[in-house]
Amino acid sequence: MTLDEILQQRIDERHRQNLYREIKTLDRAPGPRARVDGRELLVFSSNDYLGLASRAEVIAAQQAGAECGAGATASHLVNGHLDIHHHLQQCIAEVTGRDAALVFSSGYMANIGTICALLGRADNIVSDKLNHASLIDGARLSGANSLRFVHNDLAALERQLQRAASRGGNTLVAVDGVYSMDGDLAPLAEIATLCKQYSAWLMVDEAHGFGVMGSRAHPLAGSCALAGLSQEQAPVVMGTLGKAVGNAGAFIAGSQPLIDFLTQFARPYIYTTGMTPAVAAGALAAIELIRDEPQLQGRLQDNIACFRRGAAQLGLPLEASISAIQPLVLGCEKTVLAVAGELQERGLLVGAIRPPTVPQGTARLRITLSAAHRAEDINELLSALQEILQGAGVLEK
Repeated sequence: MTLDEILQQRIDERHRQNLYREIKTLDRAPGPRARVDGRELLVFSSNDYLGLASRAEVIAAQQAGAECGAGATASHLVNGHLDIHHHLQQCIAEVTGRDAALVFSSGYMANIGTICALLGRADNIVSDKLNHASLIDGARLSGANSLRFVHNDLAALERQLQRAASRGGNTLVAVDGVYSMDGDLAPLAEIATLCKQYSAWLMVDEAHGFGVMGSRAHPLAGSCALAGLSQEQAPVVMGTLGKAVGNAGAFIAGSQPLIDFLTQFARPYIYTTGMTPAVAAGALAAIELIRDEPQLQGRLQDNIACFRRGAAQLGLPLEASISAIQPLVLGCEKTVLAVAGELQERGLLVGAIRPPTVPQGTARLRITLSAAHRAEDINELLSALQEILQGAGVLEK
């Protein structure tokens, strides 16, 4: 068989399993409405949690940043590290309460580059089973002894730490701070205690926590700050700039030795053209807006509470999430696709998430909320969900 014939067979199988993914084309970033494939929809599938992707100040900052050049022209270590990158890294270090930070072109590259730089075949990595794909792939590519534990199960984590200790070598525990498909938080304080007990390093992926939660001292820093963890307790923090910050790229924040080490040994950082100046300028402007306008986080929290309150009144089977990610697990891939399709017919865009992104039997609607949503937007979604799920027999009338 030819390559195309073999590939088409696999694509056809995806269709039969209701797992085929389709690309939706938007005319611009949603805010929260967008034209999708030529039709205006109310969007509940974006990770733009604070509505900054369409803020005029952020766009203006990107436009001004482009005056430094359309691109960085080289890797950061050659001549692609500009003054705007330096200022962005300083700002990230400040708001996360860490000594230093290093920017990457994406969260995927940050996670893979960091794990592979820190670990080798003599070492161990202990991971939550629901970790993001980039953490999973980083563990595989590092060559380290990979041990996984049941999601947020502290007893299972301790058993794997005991196994790692008996094997020897360095041990890294890698978890999401906020889980991208379930919306729940890792028990970071307890995990940090176990890491200290077994001399393991803790790495936290703050992709969905950075910018939307934190502590009084560091309100943007994410779930680590919310849990009260210091740099010593959580020495490796990854955050993205393409979600709450509304731009693109990512960072690692931590001690100065960590950042110096990654600069020398993280291959996706060393061998990639630097972040474009426009993106760096936009991200810097967005972080400053979040810092200066705490009401953005307040509006998001109000919208989360509004949605959960309405969902509870309707009896919608939501997961226990306090984050902007509100999954509605329906189980069946065909049902999820049908419900998402009906929502789109009614002018609402919600993500239909199926395996392998989530475990078999847990297909879901991944509803994401933003500070840019209005109460009437949320009520429109709830009303549509009630009617569609009752019609599908998922919800009692």
